[in-house]
Amino acid sequence: MSCITRQHVGKYIYLYESTSYWDKEKGSRNKKVAIGHIDLESGKAVYKPEYLTRTNADNRSHEILQQELMEALNSIKDFGVSYFLLSIATKIGLSKVLKQSISRHWQKILTLACYLVAYDKAAMYCDDWSSSNDGFDTDDMSSQRVSELLASISFKERQDFYRDWYNHIREQECLALDITSVSSYSQQIMDCEWGYNRDHEDLPQINICMLLGESSRLPVYQTEYSGSLRDLSTLESTIAEFTATIGAFDYSLVMDKGFYKEKNVNMLLERKDCKFLLPVSFTSKFALRQIESESKDIDQLDHVIHTTGMPIRGVCKLRSWGKDGKKLYTHVYYDPEKALKDRNELYEIVTRLQELVMQSLDKKEDAPAIKKYLIVRKSETASGGLTVNIRNDIVEKTLKTSGWLVLLSNHISDSQEALDIYRTKDVVEKGFWKYKNNLGLDRLHVHTDERVQNKIFVSFIALIIESHIHNIMDKKVLYNRWTFDRLLIVLAKLKVFTVNGTRILRPLTKEQRNIFEAFDIELPSTC
Repeated sequence: MSCITRQHVGKYIYLYESTSYWDKEKGSRNKKVAIGHIDLESGKAVYKPEYLTRTNADNRSHEILQQELMEALNSIKDFGVSYFLLSIATKIGLSKVLKQSISRHWQKILTLACYLVAYDKAAMYCDDWSSSNDGFDTDDMSSQRVSELLASISFKERQDFYRDWYNHIREQECLALDITSVSSYSQQIMDCEWGYNRDHEDLPQINICMLLGESSRLPVYQTEYSGSLRDLSTLESTIAEFTATIGAFDYSLVMDKGFYKEKNVNMLLERKDCKFLLPVSFTSKFALRQIESESKDIDQLDHVIHTTGMPIRGVCKLRSWGKDGKKLYTHVYYDPEKALKDRNELYEIVTRLQELVMQSLDKKEDAPAIKKYLIVRKSETASGGLTVNIRNDIVEKTLKTSGWLVLLSNHISDSQEALDIYRTKDVVEKGFWKYKNNLGLDRLHVHTDERVQNKIFVSFIALIIESHIHNIMDKKVLYNRWTFDRLLIVLAKLKVFTVNGTRILRPLTKEQRNIFEAFDIELPSTC
């Protein structure tokens, strides 16, 4: 279905014929054709001759056509997606928090965030999308206005939002923490620097550190760092910034091995307001000592820990930490299924490498593994002129920690509870995946530090909405009926018409009704 939309470029207003269609590979798409502009003096539409010809206007007067088209302008709008997204923002309290913390721009921020969730294309198309969707009280979301918006959100407003949002969802909440990197082609962003690139791209990057609630599974807080910094050096700064923003009260952090270091554990122990759960890297002698201590006795019925798959073994002991002898709950887990799987896979790899060498197959990609696991010597008496021996000590050393996990905590004494909390940490990884793949942050298409920070901030708002959608779909097993894209396609078919000043909502289909009910959203009625 086509409609006529306006696009503001400076003081000029251009008219486009906008047609929505579905692309199998790219999803919902929109094709725009320029058909004219609004005369600045008269305020009337001036159409291109080819458009007048295409619409068979030669049999009607130009004035009549202008009147008909201007009456039809924006008379049909998409309703389902906008109503759905705005209802979610209201239901989870996001609209309220945005309004109280960023009162100047909250509606435009929410509009842009909804656009990123529903359409996920360059910001230059936001005006077309918002003007063709009902419910957004923003006059102009053109590329220039969006650029101005991204330059106008202040640091204080962002921090006020993070504080108010955390206070809104903080009850019984553990916070999962992780870091991702986003690359950019821009040379004008100060924080974009060369460093360890998690996507293995030869580009400068900026690091984003995010905290997500493990029970609500919603983003809570984020901050940005120079691309040259690693996980270890950002932990203390992130905690200090987070506590300064939200105020001083107890919270719990769940992290991955990238944050483990003795000085980080000592820093966390010194803080009175921070509870933590942290896996210990197997490069640590502390972790190896725990494995050696428990390896003989852990595989017992009394130590069974339940998981979504086969049960594993786990024990908890209060261990001394550091020179001061502070006590930490040390959880040691052993997964015999994983240990056996890893052993079989490594045996397969090593025997395959041995066969390759014996056949004199020169494969450069296998050279590091051959050097690590095999001893290859030339021999005049051996078949093929080589003797190949397996370095069994290296194989066993590699497998020594296979199937094991060591967690440290200053507050969790139950091994089942500690493992359950740690395994829900995947909300962070999923959140980052959405960040870069669903919300347009795989590349930063902005060129100043302030706009970068605010593009990331708006994407954070969008991620809150999208995370809630995925959480409900997962909780209520809705993926058996719809994918995320399919759900939006069904809702996009719901339109609202304006006839002689009266708004008329088209009847809801059974699928649309089921979606609203599944998300506990009030069924819309004629406005």
